[in-house]
Amino acid sequence: MIGMVFAGVVLLVYPGTEGVSTGRAVLCGVALDVPLLCLAALVPGMRRGEGVQARLLLGPAREEEIGVAPSAGWADRGRTALWLVARVGLGVAVGAVTVVVARAAAREPLLALPAGFALLWLVVFAGRLQLAFAVRLLGPSGAERLAAAEARAERLLERNRLARELHDSIGHALTVTVVQAGAAREVADPAFRERALEAIETTGRRALDDLERMLVLLRETPDAVVAEQPGLDRVPELFAAARAAGSPVDAELDVRAAELPGVLSREAYRIVQEGVTNALRHAPGAPIRVRGAVTGGVLELSCRNALTGKGSSRRGGGKGLRGVRERAVLLGGECEAGPEGVDPAEADRADPGRAGWLLRVRLPLRLGR
Repeated sequence: MIGMVFAGVVLLVYPGTEGVSTGRAVLCGVALDVPLLCLAALVPGMRRGEGVQARLLLGPAREEEIGVAPSAGWADRGRTALWLVARVGLGVAVGAVTVVVARAAAREPLLALPAGFALLWLVVFAGRLQLAFAVRLLGPSGAERLAAAEARAERLLERNRLARELHDSIGHALTVTVVQAGAAREVADPAFRERALEAIETTGRRALDDLERMLVLLRETPDAVVAEQPGLDRVPELFAAARAAGSPVDAELDVRAAELPGVLSREAYRIVQEGVTNALRHAPGAPIRVRGAVTGGVLELSCRNALTGKGSSRRGGGKGLRGVRERAVLLGGECEAGPEGVDPAEADRADPGRAGWLLRVRLPLRLGR
């Protein structure tokens, strides 16, 4: 009935109700109400106010079907004007029928009950019709729906990326810590134990820094970046931790991190980290060979370690290898991981002396930008 109130106020201002025929009142009402409503729709905040009212008064099952954002363009203003006109017109129609039904019931009391039920049905129908108008005219536009879908996709991608970062960083730290602790328990040399404890402390502090950075990103605070994400310039730290854990590392990286795009350097670091972590986890103490070079606009990375027979087959790969493949695909590259020098079906029975596990990744520099 709010629409009828607006039309009634305008009617009282001009042309009034005394000595005015119904036809003239309707014509004057249309001539005055529509321009006023269109002018009101030009105010960006009008769309927000109408959306809030529609949510509160119409009670949609899904509130997101009715937007509460101010008008962002002329298309939104046009739809807001149509909504205002439809709202007032529907209110006037329901109000006029209510007055007619009330007068008829006053003249014929026997008609009061059926007329009341009919009026109740009309009000329910009008409410549903107005809700349909609100969803259609006040709902998000196609561009807004697309933007919302893109925002949800971005949030999902960001969460997946953070999950990979946590797996790689914390998984590597735990692997190094477990290997170092096991070696320190078996070796009686106090100096070796001191170095192992120092390596555990360094790895733990680095993992805490990574964890704090990830938590800040998840909280979406203004200070979204606590520390820069590691790049290829920090791979020597990985190799030092692996050597301290008792796995010799033969590394040749013929590439400088400063020459790579930032995203490519960061993802390459995580890939090498996953390769070293897998080697420490599945082949503790076995030599690790890491190679990296840029050839023909493509960054090639490889990590190889000998199969020791202690869960070294890793057929299909775990979450870490899936994360490496996802990183490679997102950067337009490719990833290969599996036993080297033997039939994959016989990897569990392979001779550790001649077989090895190889992780090889190729990332194009152009797409990495």
